[in-house]
Amino acid sequence: MRMTIPVAKVLAALLADPEDPRYGLDLMKLTGLPSGTLYPVLHRLRAAGWLTADWEEIDPVAAGRPARRYYRLTAEGVRAARPALAELRALAPDRGPSNVTPTGAPAW
Repeated sequence: MRMTIPVAKVLAALLADPEDPRYGLDLMKLTGLPSGTLYPVLHRLRAAGWLTADWEEIDPVAAGRPARRYYRLTAEGVRAARPALAELRALAPDRGPSNVTPTGAPAW
């Protein structure tokens, strides 16, 4: 997996609570990435086996909104993402975990 800044932002947001599934708009808010950047990253992470994606089972009419697709890191994704982010932070210490936005997303 090529570690770009958008990939790092998405991984950091998902690693903040790996058991908590996140949907697209939630990830856009956490990372500050636009949908045109976020969704290709999510697609790449899924193709690499680092991410699962499942549609929620709701009645869109009753809920008053479309069904959401929830994303969660796989066990392999968690194992691979942690050292990859640590290596990136070691290369750019001024952008480490203490430099985060008010939303909790990395400031990369």
